[in-house]
Amino acid sequence: MSTVTTNIDSRGVATLTLNRPEKHNALDGATMGEMVEALTRLGGEPRTRVVVLTGAGASFCAGADIGHMRSMLNFSEEQNVADAQVLAKLLRKLDEFELPIIARVNGNTFGGGVGLVACADIAIGAATAKFALTEVRLGIVPAAISPYVVEAIGSRQARRLFLTAAPFTADEAKELGLLHLTAAPEQLDQLVNEQIDHLLRGGPQAVRAAKQLVKRVAHFHDRDVLGDETARLLARLRVSPEGKEGLSAFLERRKAGWVPQE
Repeated sequence: MSTVTTNIDSRGVATLTLNRPEKHNALDGATMGEMVEALTRLGGEPRTRVVVLTGAGASFCAGADIGHMRSMLNFSEEQNVADAQVLAKLLRKLDEFELPIIARVNGNTFGGGVGLVACADIAIGAATAKFALTEVRLGIVPAAISPYVVEAIGSRQARRLFLTAAPFTADEAKELGLLHLTAAPEQLDQLVNEQIDHLLRGGPQAVRAAKQLVKRVAHFHDRDVLGDETARLLARLRVSPEGKEGLSAFLERRKAGWVPQE
């Protein structure tokens, strides 16, 4: 049985599901490799416009698979480096994925699972979900996920949670910035679908460009170069077929051609 399943609906919404419910969707080498392969396929699929990442069963992701970690105890440091780089590759793939990603956090999320959430563009969690960064209690640290978690919640909060491994609730995850929205479990899909609807109303190329724009602006400090780049980006999109269609649809008070018909 596949540890990761994918499904694309008629709107171009792809659901990528961690499918190890009996292991609380813990991450082992096979699962991470399948996730990278699935994302690569979805990125090359013209129909895909949005990716929803979720977990099967009661949990979203329990972090690293303990059985897998136990097996790595007998391997060399270099072999452990290679294994850890699989997670690093997955996280970077998620973070740099060209399409918008929604994390549908359906349940408890620990360790590496927190990293998956931090890489999503929009994170929506069940109000009953619990979170923790428990690595120090195993004598290790949340190293691979740290760039994404620190960016999501800030270094001050990361210091507390990395050092203490203290659990926190979905409401606290929202206050920290890890989650954008929370909902009762029975209302989770409604909230996810509302965000999908917002995304599908945006021009597909514009949504991709907006995602890249945020990353560029957040890590760029030369205002002259940035001002020129952003002006050129705006001009290029204005004269693009999508930009012309968007403005025409607005002026004509109709839906743009890329908006799914109800």
